[in-house]
Parts: sequence; structure tokens; C-alpha cells
Amino acid sequence: MKNKRTVAVRAVDHHCDNRRVGVVVIGRNEGQRLIDCLQSLGDLRDHTVYVDSGSTDGSQGAAAAQGVHVVLLDPHVAFTAARARNLGLGYIIETWPDLEFVQFVDGDCRLDTSWIPVAENFLQTRDDVALVFGRRRERHPERSVYNAMCDREWDGVSGETMECGGDVFARIEVMRASGGYRERLIAGEEPELCVRLRRQGYRIWRLSHDMTLHDANIMHLSQWWRRTMRAGHAYAEVYLLHRKTPWVIWGRNLARSAFWSLLLPLSIGLSLALHPAALLLLLLYPIQIVRLQRRENRWAPALLLMLGKFAEMQGALRFFARRITNGRPALIEYK
Repeated sequence: MKNKRTVAVRAVDHHCDNRRVGVVVIGRNEGQRLIDCLQSLGDLRDHTVYVDSGSTDGSQGAAAAQGVHVVLLDPHVAFTAARARNLGLGYIIETWPDLEFVQFVDGDCRLDTSWIPVAENFLQTRDDVALVFGRRRERHPERSVYNAMCDREWDGVSGETMECGGDVFARIEVMRASGGYRERLIAGEEPELCVRLRRQGYRIWRLSHDMTLHDANIMHLSQWWRRTMRAGHAYAEVYLLHRKTPWVIWGRNLARSAFWSLLLPLSIGLSLALHPAALLLLLLYPIQIVRLQRRENRWAPALLLMLGKFAEMQGALRFFARRITNGRPALIEYK
């Protein structure tokens, strides 16, 4: 294990030099959201590459019309966000070799342009930090309980953290040296990258400054279920990748999903053969929902968080089935 990198603090200019920053935008059938995303980049579009994952809505042409470079993922290999980000990063390294930093942005997000100088200045003062990210906000949290839950999910305490999401500001050289994202992962590729960076002695940092405005647009239970199922798939896969290391993540998430969706129902079913009082164990579910309601201050998120344990386990079981059969990874899309 490498020692923590020493912190080097330097005085920096409090402005952004776009000549040092490239942008990778990834997307698939994002429509107007993609156009909004690219327009939010301003002058950064001069060093922006959009990587498309088989869109059928004209996203490629729309991106080109915004003046950014466009590259397409090979459709003969399974699409993943990790592949798209790596391809974009490689394009930036080859096309603009003098750039020092890269901002990754998902195509359903708008970038807060005031974020870039904040992120750049922070990395210039902290040699021990590999990447930094800020506050991602949901564009329309009032439209559905699912959007509101996403907005709360994006929130967090500023400071050192174990993982990040898709929108991050990173050192290009560190990303290149680390090998980038693990391309076979259909989800969870960002936290998995953070595990490997932390193994190398780097730190991951969250700032309170606004970074991006996200448009989840989750209006139906079926969409939320598939998104939550995708999270469960990621829990299982990333946990297994690093379970034997000190940097393991998501073991508790996987265990909680297994307890509520598998172990507890199975225990109740087996115990009923011995005594009908085993039905009292069902009370654990409403008790847990009440506990969640006290934390969330609303009943709907509490109910969905409990229901989500079953969706997460479905995703985890889907991963285990694919692992046993050596099947190809397939995206779990929710919009």
C-alpha cells in the first residue's frame, strides 16, 4: 500500500484558463437535453468531444451543429458509459495533448460554468487529490418523488469522500495512468475508479459549489425500479472486484438488500412451518419504514427506499446470473 500523498499548497490565479481544460460529454438519445448540455459549456466547446452510444434521435448531428467534436462508440461492442468516457478521454489526449484537466459531463446535465475555475483552482492547490466534484442538482425535483429522491442523492457533505458520480473534474495524466474507467461495468464505474485511485494514494474530494443541473425525468415507478435495479447490479459487481482489499465498497449495501429482500422473507417462510407466530416478523418491514420516514421526513421516499431493496437484489441477482453463464454485459436503461 502506498502512503498518502503529501499535500502541496500553492498560490493560484482565481480564474479559469480554458486552454488547460477539455470536456468529455457522453450521451444516448438525450434529445434537447444534449443540446442544452452543450450550450451550457460556452467557450469550453472548443475543447469538447461528444461520445455517442448508438443514438437514434439525431444526437450526433445536433452535437456537431453545436461546434463540438463527435465520435461514435463501436456498436459491435456492448455499450457502457465507461467505454464512452474512455474513448472521449483518449480523443482529448490525442487531439489536445497540452491539456491538463478534463471535465466529464453526462449528456442529460447542464454545466454551471462558474464551477470550472473553482475545480481547477482546487486541484492546483492539492496535488494529493485526483479528481473533484461539486453539487449536482436535479432540474425538476418538484415533478415527481423520484426526481426529488435523486436530488437528495446528489447532496452530501463537502470534503474527502470515497466515491463520485459521472460528472467530475480530473487530472488528465492521473486518469491516463490509472487506465481510466473499467469498460465492462454497466454501472458503478465511477466509484470503482475511485477505489483504484485511492489504492494509488490519491484522494477524492467533494466541494459544496454547484457543478451540474441534472434532468433525471423519472416520472413512473417502472423507471425508478430499473434505475434502482441498476444500482444493485453495480453493488454486486464492484463489491466482488475489490472484496479482498482494504478499499472494498458497497458490501453493506449488498448485505442490506439481501437481508430485506431474501433472508428475511425466507426466514419467515421457513419459520411458519414451525409456528404461525413467525408472521410477527413481518412487522419488521413497517418498523423499518417508520425509521426511514423519520430520516426522510416524508412517507413516499421511505416506502420507496424499502421497496428499493427488492429492486437492488434483482439487479444483483441479474449480475450473478450473468457471471455464472459468462454472458455479455447489457445496459439497464430507465429512460
